[in-house]
Amino acid sequence: MLRIDGFVQHYAWGSTDVLPQFLSRPADGQPWAEIWFGAHPLAPSTIADGARGLDAVIAAAPRRMLGDSVMRAFGPALPFLLKLIAPAQPLSLQVHPSKEHAQESFAAENAAGIPLDSGDRNYRDANHKPEMLMALTPFEALCGFRTPRKALSIVRGLDTPLSEQLTQLITEHPSAHGMRAAFRRLVTPALSPSAEEVGALAEACRRRLDSGESPSPRIDATVSTLQAVHPGDPGVAAALLMNPVSLQPGEAMFVPDGIIHSYQSGLGIEIMASSDNVLRAGLTSKKVDANELLQCASVAAAPPIRIGPEQLTENTAAYFSPIDDFELSITTLPDGASFYPSIRVPGQGPRILLCIEGDVLLQSDSGRARVRPGDAVFVSADDGAVSVGGHGRIVQASVP
Repeated sequence: MLRIDGFVQHYAWGSTDVLPQFLSRPADGQPWAEIWFGAHPLAPSTIADGARGLDAVIAAAPRRMLGDSVMRAFGPALPFLLKLIAPAQPLSLQVHPSKEHAQESFAAENAAGIPLDSGDRNYRDANHKPEMLMALTPFEALCGFRTPRKALSIVRGLDTPLSEQLTQLITEHPSAHGMRAAFRRLVTPALSPSAEEVGALAEACRRRLDSGESPSPRIDATVSTLQAVHPGDPGVAAALLMNPVSLQPGEAMFVPDGIIHSYQSGLGIEIMASSDNVLRAGLTSKKVDANELLQCASVAAAPPIRIGPEQLTENTAAYFSPIDDFELSITTLPDGASFYPSIRVPGQGPRILLCIEGDVLLQSDSGRARVRPGDAVFVSADDGAVSVGGHGRIVQASVP
């Protein structure tokens, strides 16, 4: 059992206080967007002594750290990445590529000699990035496209030149083809609307919301928020075509490859395949490549995939994703429970355990670790079973 320190990402959309408060650390004025717990080479967790990265520790003894079955399936690398995420402002309108597309494109960018840390890169590794988010507080997001008929009911009646064009495109092609044409009209650089056109549409949404006659108050409010943060960005208008999602604490959503999404606000646990491949179409100051995104995006109507917890034991519930790279479980220790580590955490193989509440004592064959919110440990495949005691909640990331 190795105590690990997460890697803090200070992206501009992050909250300045949510994660510091969660970790009981003083705020420093910077946005704390994400904390990564894993072995991704761009931002590996460090072993608590600070001398080594988790990626280097795994590379030095991959079979012992990962186990034979994980090695056969994924090679000598940890297949998942665990994060704490705290957006205070909307994230980019984004899609993650399939594994095949990522492999081809990563190789092409390498051949072109583009440095891994270059802002001109789309692909920072050769992996796909399906992900699952479990809310720790009320969490808002946009995810997937609406049906053409529902999109029409939202866009129709706004009475702006841009909304009329979108209405015509979807009316004439009431299928995924019409939705792709409408989305392409918005985000393709050569076709995208002016800031004034987007602003007029956003103002129409605000007036409709104020009138109390909106067919979707949530999406009109979202458009108004996006316009305030990213005025005139075509992604503001694209939100009208998408599903708004509200997650309550303990609820989870899975986002497959190819699904357009944008997280809006809240605090959550995110688990994903170990990748940092993000294709963006707007709502960001980072690189936007709408043409590349359109190659990977699915525009088929897709309601958000909500993952319900399955109770494994009296104390542990699991969120099973429909892929082989990761699964997430949460173990709850009631107040008054013994501090002696007597409650078994189901799981095997390489695991990361992250405390999200309370004061918990972890024990495996190799030793013990006492953890509080934000503290994490890596448990190798040969480390045996994990037991816990104390009070609070522990999240476990593992391989199915």
